[in-house]
Amino acid sequence: MSKANADIRALLKEKHIPVYAVAHVMGVHENTVFRRLRFELTKAEKAEFTRIINALAERSETSKSA
Repeated sequence: MSKANADIRALLKEKHIPVYAVAHVMGVHENTVFRRLRFELTKAEKAEFTRIINALAERSETSKSA
């Protein structure tokens, strides 16, 4: 049995974004993010996670190149 939200977990790994950074943007504790990822998210929730991860990755790339 594969883990729920494998696509979100893979995106976090690929972009090198820590879960605590996503949690900070969402205004929740990082354990809350892990708890939400235990069960498959809705399309809207996945879109929100993807938007946050991509925004953090872009911000990270911008700060590295500066």
